[in-house]
Amino acid sequence: MSNPVLETISERRSIRAYKKEQITQEQLDAILASALESPSARNRQPWHMTVVRNKSVVAEVNAEAKKILKLDREDIFYDAPTVVFISAEKGWQWSKLDAGILVQTMALAAQSLGLGSVILGLPAGAFQGPREGYFNELLKFPPNYEFAVAISIGVPDAAKEAHEQEPDKIKYVD
Repeated sequence: MSNPVLETISERRSIRAYKKEQITQEQLDAILASALESPSARNRQPWHMTVVRNKSVVAEVNAEAKKILKLDREDIFYDAPTVVFISAEKGWQWSKLDAGILVQTMALAAQSLGLGSVILGLPAGAFQGPREGYFNELLKFPPNYEFAVAISIGVPDAAKEAHEQEPDKIKYVD
């Protein structure tokens, strides 16, 4: 079946190499607008997005996450020119699930615009240590919100093959 949405889903990859050029404001606005269209439980919209284009802020979160998680790698954000940190309302049982829906919407929107992205959980390390409050404030998380997930977005500088499909993960109950 041919369908542009299904094609975008099929073509999306986790991109881990980006060109240095910044995405346009028009592209960013389109991605953020699509994110706000995401469904959420009871339409609560328990998310907040912080867009970071400042390399030193990203580097600071990167260094802390690597330290707390004891990671030995260069950059958990893969040198992307734009990173969006998504925080979620504490205490609402569906907040992190809703944040996951939001970030997938962003990844698909980026793909549809010819951009690459990778959804990231590793930045959570920066929010698990003694500097959690500092990073919550630095990234302008609202009160009673916590880190949920992040996404790096940029112009891809490498291609990636599709991952292997596992059709045995599907079962039918008729």
